[in-house]
Amino acid sequence: MFLNQFKQVLNENIQGDGKGWTIIDVFGGSGLLSETAKRTKPVAEVIYNDFDGYSERLKHIDDINKLRQEIFQIVDGIVPRNKRLDKALKEKIINKIKEFNGFIDLASLSSWLLFSGNQVATLDELYSHDFWHCVRQSDYPEAGGYLDGVTIIRESFHTLIPRFKGKEKVLLVLDPPYLCTRQESYKQERYFDLIDFLRLIHLTEPPYIFFSSTKSEFIRFIDYLMESKADNWQAFENYKRIAIQASASHNGKYEDNLVYKF
Repeated sequence: MFLNQFKQVLNENIQGDGKGWTIIDVFGGSGLLSETAKRTKPVAEVIYNDFDGYSERLKHIDDINKLRQEIFQIVDGIVPRNKRLDKALKEKIINKIKEFNGFIDLASLSSWLLFSGNQVATLDELYSHDFWHCVRQSDYPEAGGYLDGVTIIRESFHTLIPRFKGKEKVLLVLDPPYLCTRQESYKQERYFDLIDFLRLIHLTEPPYIFFSSTKSEFIRFIDYLMESKADNWQAFENYKRIAIQASASHNGKYEDNLVYKF
């Protein structure tokens, strides 16, 4: 939802093709922000911190599609979409997964088989849940060219950000998991908690682009920082903000925020 605003902020604050700049996507996720930054500022060095191994999933799209096809054949025409599977079909799918001789992507399996976007950390945890027919009906497209020219690393933000501290023309792109939300899909059991959030605030210095949401009360927190002159409050003084009204469901409305300072 923020890609147009993200590109706008980059173009307003980084001249031309980004020569001399380093843009660090600290919480890389799917790499979408890294990909967008590289296409917007093609000469800048863009670093994608792929802590959750998304680039590995991209390498195995053929296997992911093959397993999707095999699971889809089990449920297609037998169970209506978005309906619970009985024990026999569930067991048949579990056996198919166990027999599969290829890359198994837990995130994709969760999206196909669990109710309402639930996520799990292991296959055993997946097997313990009820299965639903949410299997994607078509293959994922190939990802040729995606992330071309982007430097891919895998490092904790605790050590990544300090390596660039004090260097000129280094932009931190910060899109951490939101506090107070479920985070089972991340690789670490305790991936991003309150202590990590406070550490991130301590490490943040301009220029940065920080994504957050009213789900995590981020705006209230940085306003509190400046009001109380708490740790590293100067980094957020006179910050700029773009807000978008979002909705997870009919009644679940919230506000997404892009906070930046150059």
